[in-house]
Amino acid sequence: MGKHSAYDAIVAGAGHNGLTTACYLAKAGLRTLVVEKNDWIGGAAVSRSLHEGWTYSNCSYVCSLLRREIVRDLELPRFGLQVIPYEGGASFDRKGDYFAYMSDHDALRREMARHNPRDVDAYERFSQTVIRQCRFIRPFLLRNAPDPTSMKPRDISELLFLVKQAHGLGAKELGETLRFWTMSIGDFLDEHFENDLIKAHLAGSGIIGTGLGVYSPGTAYVLLHHYMGDVDGAIGAWGFARGGMGAISNALGAAFEEAGGEIAVGSGVEKFLVKDGKVTGVALENGDTFEAPIVASNMDVKRTFLHHVDRGDLPADFTRAVERFKIRGSSGKINIALDALPEFPAAPVNATFLRGDMHCSTSLNELERAYDDWKEGQWSSDPYFDMLIPSQIDPTMAPPGKHMMTVFVQYAPYDLEVNGVRSGENWNDANRKAFADCVFDKIEQACPEIRKRIVHAEVRTPWDIEKEVGLTEGNIFQGELTFDQLLFNRPVPGYAQYDTPIDGMYIVGSSAHPGGGVMAAPGANAAREILRTIGKGKLMPSFAA
Repeated sequence: MGKHSAYDAIVAGAGHNGLTTACYLAKAGLRTLVVEKNDWIGGAAVSRSLHEGWTYSNCSYVCSLLRREIVRDLELPRFGLQVIPYEGGASFDRKGDYFAYMSDHDALRREMARHNPRDVDAYERFSQTVIRQCRFIRPFLLRNAPDPTSMKPRDISELLFLVKQAHGLGAKELGETLRFWTMSIGDFLDEHFENDLIKAHLAGSGIIGTGLGVYSPGTAYVLLHHYMGDVDGAIGAWGFARGGMGAISNALGAAFEEAGGEIAVGSGVEKFLVKDGKVTGVALENGDTFEAPIVASNMDVKRTFLHHVDRGDLPADFTRAVERFKIRGSSGKINIALDALPEFPAAPVNATFLRGDMHCSTSLNELERAYDDWKEGQWSSDPYFDMLIPSQIDPTMAPPGKHMMTVFVQYAPYDLEVNGVRSGENWNDANRKAFADCVFDKIEQACPEIRKRIVHAEVRTPWDIEKEVGLTEGNIFQGELTFDQLLFNRPVPGYAQYDTPIDGMYIVGSSAHPGGGVMAAPGANAAREILRTIGKGKLMPSFAA
């Protein structure tokens, strides 16, 4: 017979959004429990030691999107969170050259001029467009998405705010904004730049974590999603959380426990308990049962409602909409322990851009062909990857003189096709090794000695990520970031404000507005909605711009 206890609120899943929601509920005085299937907290924002002496950020790996308003309000630096910015990055070609992307504006202009003088001014226009779009979308990140069919005062107020922001753009810019949100990153870059290597370098942010190609409509917004974060106020900057991405989750967990919250690890939710249309608690896989009138799910919308709620407790049209919600696995990950810093012969010694994100893709057509392989159920034979060596900036990740490398790979299918059959179970050890060898072959384009430096490698496919973290198909955003799945359409029209058809049950993860990444905005927005519903909304900061 398992445990049986009652709480004011229960959060299912100790990912960073679930922990954010839990923090605000506990700070508002609710007796709050977080339940987590793994023996550690963090979901995809974790730091794990899988080879003695090395620490891997073995899922999410860089920090920028985490909303600074939440960091300040929850005082996360007091609980150990420190984000160290990195500068620049590079794309290496097959001829022994590279394009270096540097944060120093004048240095970047000189580097672009080295490849194509006309692209220097094109970059100014590109940057202005992206910054305008960032300024437009950022105020909506910590606000509820309005329901355009509702006549409730708060929905009308949010719609008026949206109209006001759009009106402020002017007719021409509004047209450009709507076009930007629906166009492909390939078309957007082709309109601005001529040099293939520059376009390939910039295109990566439009496809990372997405089951789309560079010429698929909607990928320009995915780039914007990656550019709208900041580190210490520098918009678009990225950095490493000292100690790995688990430092974010650990800080949130510590803030939650200081506020009086409880965390139970080691057993996931078997079923959300519902009676007469109202949630009553959760039943765990180990037999424990916990009761609460408020239950928040940090799991993605498909996993929550298609696997852990009885279909009879849901409207049929809602269930069909959840089934249609696109969550496609397209990304693999390789975490590597290195016995020394590998050499990059094309780059100057101690080049600062080697401490940033590195790539080896050379054209948009090459990236599109990589996507074609994925559509056929294969990993890309000539993949795109985002490669970093965070131990250069954060020495806590590896022993002295050693290094840790993280490689995020597009594309890798969730259902790998073998002999005409597509299945995640086809990801056996032999295929994982073949996938990794394909990636290492391409890394040698920039770093010929990479294989000599490897002392351990963890290879993670979408199938593996789903099994460990619980992300459907290993999709890092808990749902594609396409225009049909944003704002009041995310995750389901009519339920874009964190509520669900079950009274007292909420969605607080990245399946909800404003989407994925280690942002914490869905968790904070959901907490505000929960507290408003129970009459404690004044205990939650609005963060409204």
